[in-house]
Amino acid sequence: MRSNFFIRLLGFPATLIQGDTLVLDRWRWLRRHFIKRNDGEINVLDVGCGTGAFSIGLSLRGYKTLGLTWDEYDTIYARARAKICKADNCSFEIQDARKLDQRTDLFNRFDYIVCTENIEHILNDQKLINDFYHCLKAGGKLFLTTPNINFISITSEDDAPLQTEELGWHVRRGYSIGMLDALCRTAGLTVERIDFVSGFFSQKVTMIWRTLNKVNVFLSLIVTLPLRVLPIIFDDYIKYPGYSITLIAEKRS
Repeated sequence: MRSNFFIRLLGFPATLIQGDTLVLDRWRWLRRHFIKRNDGEINVLDVGCGTGAFSIGLSLRGYKTLGLTWDEYDTIYARARAKICKADNCSFEIQDARKLDQRTDLFNRFDYIVCTENIEHILNDQKLINDFYHCLKAGGKLFLTTPNINFISITSEDDAPLQTEELGWHVRRGYSIGMLDALCRTAGLTVERIDFVSGFFSQKVTMIWRTLNKVNVFLSLIVTLPLRVLPIIFDDYIKYPGYSITLIAEKRS
């Protein structure tokens, strides 16, 4: 839904409810680790930022953010949304994540890198993690989310055949703890913590959202909006495979 109406009406929170509930889950995970600041001196790189929700959100929490996406239209839309939200310490550039090694101006520049639900689309995932290492300052941290390899399919969309070329869909189902740990160790990053997000209720509400979204985007929003409180309250108490695996890793030298 490419409309700024709700963003003008509600501000930044509207960027988190225009998609499925999994988006809000990832933001809640990030927010726990990015405390509010007043100096604007901590640099964050958001790789594969899409239409910029997380870049904007982190900027509003006091971080200087740069969002990268390969899509020109997404970049234009993200800039418009940042302006509406008055995220003045936020910028966006067109950049293919697979070619980060060509951006030497980004090397050793960032305190934090955020990459949510992107690595599963990229064939050479080791190169991507290696490039993250080069873009981080010493002591900098990577915050990454990707589908849990053991997730339970929400809808038939999750069972679409994996691609052998980078054409927009997943080239792998997801990742395990061991897979992410191996990628980080090879790149020189030290894993600090691995968890999971988006449990039972989040996935069920997302199923409703996806189904109704095929009928009408506004209908999917209206119906699921009051249901979005369910994952926040109850997901921590139900044992169910998280849809996404989350990673925090540090560049120690």
